[in-house]
Amino acid sequence: MNTEKDFSPLTPNIVRALNDKLYEKRKVAALEIEKLVREFVAQNNSTQIRHVIQILASEFALSQHPHSRKGGLIGLAACSIALGKDSGLYLKELIEPVLTCFNDSDSRLRYYACEALYNIVKVARGAVLPHFNLLFDGLSKLAADPDPNVKSGSELLDRLLKDIVTESNKFDLVAFVPLLRERIYSNNQYARQFIISWIHVLESVPDINLLDYLPEILDGLFQILGDNSKEIRRTCEVVLGEFLKEIKKTPSSVKFAEMANILVIHCQVADETKLTNDLIQLTAMTWMREFIQLAGRVVLPYSSGILTAVLPCLSYDDRKKNTKDVASACNYSLMKLVTPEDDEDEEEDKSGSTGTPSKEDGQPKMEADSNDMLNASQESVGFSNISFFTPASSERPHVTLDLDGIVQVLDRHLHDSSTGMMTRIAVLKWLYHLYIKTPRKMFRHTDSLFPMLLKTLSDESDEVILKDLEVLAEITSSPAGQTDQTGSCDGTDSKLELKVPEGAKPGQQLSTGSKAVDCSPSTPSMNSYFYKFMINLLKRLSQERKLLENRGAFIIRQLCLLLHAENIFHSMADILLKEEDLKFASTMVQTLNTILLTSAELFQLRNQLKDLRTQESCALFCCLYRSWCHNPVATVSLCFLTQNYKHAYDLIQKFGDLEVTVDFLMEVDKLVQLIESPIFTYLRLQLLDVENNPYLIKALYGLLMLLPQSQAFQLLSHRLRCVPNPELMRTLDESKYMDSKQQVASKRASHMQMDFNELLQHFDHVQSKHLEVRHQRSGRASDHPDRKLM
Repeated sequence: MNTEKDFSPLTPNIVRALNDKLYEKRKVAALEIEKLVREFVAQNNSTQIRHVIQILASEFALSQHPHSRKGGLIGLAACSIALGKDSGLYLKELIEPVLTCFNDSDSRLRYYACEALYNIVKVARGAVLPHFNLLFDGLSKLAADPDPNVKSGSELLDRLLKDIVTESNKFDLVAFVPLLRERIYSNNQYARQFIISWIHVLESVPDINLLDYLPEILDGLFQILGDNSKEIRRTCEVVLGEFLKEIKKTPSSVKFAEMANILVIHCQVADETKLTNDLIQLTAMTWMREFIQLAGRVVLPYSSGILTAVLPCLSYDDRKKNTKDVASACNYSLMKLVTPEDDEDEEEDKSGSTGTPSKEDGQPKMEADSNDMLNASQESVGFSNISFFTPASSERPHVTLDLDGIVQVLDRHLHDSSTGMMTRIAVLKWLYHLYIKTPRKMFRHTDSLFPMLLKTLSDESDEVILKDLEVLAEITSSPAGQTDQTGSCDGTDSKLELKVPEGAKPGQQLSTGSKAVDCSPSTPSMNSYFYKFMINLLKRLSQERKLLENRGAFIIRQLCLLLHAENIFHSMADILLKEEDLKFASTMVQTLNTILLTSAELFQLRNQLKDLRTQESCALFCCLYRSWCHNPVATVSLCFLTQNYKHAYDLIQKFGDLEVTVDFLMEVDKLVQLIESPIFTYLRLQLLDVENNPYLIKALYGLLMLLPQSQAFQLLSHRLRCVPNPELMRTLDESKYMDSKQQVASKRASHMQMDFNELLQHFDHVQSKHLEVRHQRSGRASDHPDRKLM
């Protein structure tokens, strides 16, 4: 430094001392400067005061010489002490050169700068608040300083500044938040510690409402929550906990919508191997649960994103039980927010864009702003499975359910083979709920969902299949999909009357066909998706024989519980009648017949077929019979069930012309076992009335003659030996008894307007087709001949 330069009003001795390498001499010079500035204050000579500060700043503090910079720093601190309360008038000039020295490469100089600023702030107190951002910016740098002495000095200054902010009611939060938002993303551990400590302090000051600005810093807080330092994580948890408490106290003033996006992002774990991510996810999910419960329908526009985050968590194991439980609560609360009012098209009608299909077109209405929807079609690779949203406009008067986005998310999880079982169940519960609450809008998505719902029937979990069947049953019986449907069992133009269980939902269309005599007045018809479902179900069972073998009976029984059993059997028989794969048709008829004869779910249908007292039951028998002809033994068992014993005997007579295989005899064996079951109790009791049931006895003897002398042969033979002598069974009132029997038979015959000769011809025709197919198959694969009994 040029010592001959004029530094007045600083004396040459002061200048030399300020430039000295010894701290003690610089301290003496500082005392002289303090004395000099006090005199200027007493004289109210602000010009000289500014001149002294300007010299100390430009000629010393900003000098190229390190000792001069140290002297300038201690000199500026001395000026501040001398100014006292008046230092606020000169703070800009005092602070800026000191903050510049915070960036000095010399750690000792950075320490002196920190010391000088401490003295300046200590004197000025609340007057420094207009310069708070400058001070905060400088301190945030020192907080990460590698030198421990500098860090120690900065901590002292930091505590002092926090005390000042806590005591003051003039803190400019609006000006500070942008800086906080910028610095909160620092990756430095010490800088994060500094930031989170300041947020903790500001949040605790009653006069500072940091909650209003939480959307701007919430993402950064979750970033800090993932820090490797346990202490920083603990502090961050405390801060987030305090914010959440405040949100619960004043939910009406919270900007839920602006923070929903942030929570959605952090509820999704990008790297499951990082333990801190579990903490982030659990905390974000906890916040999401509170948001859904406090904000209610405000979060509905973000429901697709929430589901994207929540659904995978439902399949977590016990290692993440807490997260799983909270996610389950989120899922349940969100589901409850969907109400029938979401099925209205008000929001869609307000969109005046041209070229968009109206609701009458039956096509989904797309929002004008595509950013409001989750782009669920993105590949879930790396970070691309994290969903980003744009908050809904605050001017929008009504909350709109993002149904299209939700369906895309649900459909994507069903398609994903890695989706856990509990997640799949939750997805199906959501679909069922949406079909209940918003059926009109959901039916716009049915065609796209239908194939995946059918595929889900092959799931490994019975519970998943049950939920899937519930969804499919709701689709096929919902009034939103109600249309007239036609079909027949015999090729006529009569309508295929389908019924649903009692307790059907009000508002569904009533069956008006002539065959509805057997229905209650409130029994509605199935909608157009029912027959489509039956066709596709049978097609899937045909393509996946393991599904038929392992789950076919289970699926059909559950459908009989969810929908009217008569509907299931009526429609399947109608479809199987036209089935080209005769082997599958035979197998399927055998499966349906076993279910019909053994399942408790079919009790009512068995009773309906047992007596054939109505035109409807007779029509059902004819429909089943024509398809049952694909399997001769099943056809006989159907005749036994319906007490058509003569026809059963006629059929058995024709068995001599059939190709008797081991499989055929095994089916006869099973029929004999069934005859001994409770289902056919009435048939066994009818053996007591020998005279009036001769064809029953003949039919049973016919089965006996078909069987080799096996266990089933012995069983049936023993049963027939128990048939009593008709002479011994005569009673005194036999004439009355015969009259009663004739009346019952007459009443039964009045409804049975069936041409049994035509049915026999149909049986012959079907069996000839089966024989032709077997011969063709045998010719193509001679190494796999039928197992014909020789």
